[in-house]
Amino acid sequence: MRRFVTAIILLLAIYVVISRFTEVQQVFDTLRGGQVAWLLLALLAQLAWLVNTAMLYKAIYRLLGMPGRLAQLLPLAVTSNFFNIAAPSGGVGGMAIFIADARRRGASTVRVTIAGVLYVLFDYFGFICVLTAGLITLFYSGHLTGVELGATAILLVSALALAGLLALGAASPPKFERVLIWAVRSINRVVRPVLRRPYLSETRASEFAAETALGLSALRTDWRHYLAPAALSLLGKAWLLGILTLTFLAFGVTAEAGTIVAGFSIGFLFMIVSPTPSGIGVVEGAMTLALGSLQVPLSAATVITLAYRGLTFWLPFVYGFFSLRVLEWQWGRHKLLAGAEVAAPDQEAGETR
Repeated sequence: MRRFVTAIILLLAIYVVISRFTEVQQVFDTLRGGQVAWLLLALLAQLAWLVNTAMLYKAIYRLLGMPGRLAQLLPLAVTSNFFNIAAPSGGVGGMAIFIADARRRGASTVRVTIAGVLYVLFDYFGFICVLTAGLITLFYSGHLTGVELGATAILLVSALALAGLLALGAASPPKFERVLIWAVRSINRVVRPVLRRPYLSETRASEFAAETALGLSALRTDWRHYLAPAALSLLGKAWLLGILTLTFLAFGVTAEAGTIVAGFSIGFLFMIVSPTPSGIGVVEGAMTLALGSLQVPLSAATVITLAYRGLTFWLPFVYGFFSLRVLEWQWGRHKLLAGAEVAAPDQEAGETR
């Protein structure tokens, strides 16, 4: 069954590449026209950003009292991104990778789910700090529109909703359970005419609420423990800004810091709120227009956007393809080791007899 699911995911990934083949070819051709030295530095910054992502997960795991090694979390983070693009499911597909890994290691799947939600919140926190500077730049340049404000509002509402659910689960488990059951009933009411049966289980929702409350009880309460993940979230956005800056340099385009921050902010914002996976087809247009409105020549803005997306979207997507194979090897090795540990005592008992 696992191999079947993997095959489906890989087929979906191939479909993504084929359906966007023209864009992939444009990205490749664009990168070939950049200065190699700057592009290599951007590639190093990209690798540092991916490692930083795994370090953020490690810091969040530590908040929940769970062990997590960088070598374990890096392929999980990269593969999670790959799943979210190949089989878009609102981030659920990517989180399923962490949950599957937890099951194989005998860790708490609920705590891992909470870690996934905390990762999103810390990621939002780091981005909102940068977004504020970007919106200020657009405002003073006279190019801030209702589109950016509306997208920002969606982001803030999403972040507040997630934070509110976590706070409710920690402060009042019974109220959290009632909210989950209300959500389950609402979803079942919508899909019942189609499926002719309940889609979600209210009993499972109650169990999940109790498990979540138990998992949140392990969350550290000292505010100093939250400084590391907050700093890593900000550092992750700094690495992305560095990649964009190096992309400007690779194509010989000069720009002020405010222009780079504003362009990055709009691109990342629409990557989050876009209905397409990771903003495919939306980020490219929004970021190009944002840079163009800030006095970057439109042709240069297009080239920079394509190269930046190649470095931060398409290349990590390729990494995810290979990372999935690494995970399968790690999981298979873990299974063999577990089997050997079980067989060893049986063999010793046989020798004793």
